[in-house]
Amino acid sequence: MTLTAVLVLSPDALLVRLITTDAWTLLFWRGLLAGGTLTIYLLSSYRQELFRMFRASGRLGILSAIISAVGSIFFVSSLKLTTAANTLVILAATPLLAALASRIFIGESVPRRTLIAICTAFAGIIILFSGSLGSQSYVGDLLAICAACCWAVNLVIVRQARPLNMIPANAFGNLMIAPAALFFGATPMTIPLQEYGYLLLLGVIVLPLSFGLITLAPRLLSAPEVSLTLLLETLLGPFWVWLFIGEEPAKATIAGGLLILGTLTIHTISSMRYGSD
Repeated sequence: MTLTAVLVLSPDALLVRLITTDAWTLLFWRGLLAGGTLTIYLLSSYRQELFRMFRASGRLGILSAIISAVGSIFFVSSLKLTTAANTLVILAATPLLAALASRIFIGESVPRRTLIAICTAFAGIIILFSGSLGSQSYVGDLLAICAACCWAVNLVIVRQARPLNMIPANAFGNLMIAPAALFFGATPMTIPLQEYGYLLLLGVIVLPLSFGLITLAPRLLSAPEVSLTLLLETLLGPFWVWLFIGEEPAKATIAGGLLILGTLTIHTISSMRYGSD
């Protein structure tokens, strides 16, 4: 399930790049299509049970929806302002940020190797960020860090609500983006006709399928194994962007990215071997 989610999600950054409209208009359609598709699927699967499932998630479900929506806004805005490689490499640190967030918000102990990995990953982000100084892309890098923090907190929330199905909250979070985007100036009918195919692929297939699987996978697989598989998206995402539109990562991105990905790989493998000790 996790591998399928990664393969389906990997063209996400490329599709955002290919859709040339402004960020708010893209966010309107992205949220409406992804949230609507998930809602239709949930209604067909659970019917009248859907509302009960969402009510059962309670405040955690509403909080998860809000935070995931804000994270999506930061993510799309980041991709519009910096390279896909920068955004995706920074987002790769989300599992480590989630470990830090779990220590802060729910008091879970953090193993020493995780603390070392967090410090090393932040060093990689600083190296990456240094390559953006002097250009406008540093704003996109900062937004990617904000997106990573939002999704890290959301992972902690999903962990807290582990017995519950949080896909309804994910659907609601996506739907929330549409009115917010309209408020901030989205113009939904201005997308060029030839780009609607990219939009439908993104909103109807890529996002609902991948995020649905990612939400379910941690219930069947250990968190380190899920995290290790998700690292593939950090490699595949920039590859598709380079292959189709020729966007090459900067040297600082490659250096920081290698440090972050190497740290995450070693950390997740050691977590699979030694557990939480």
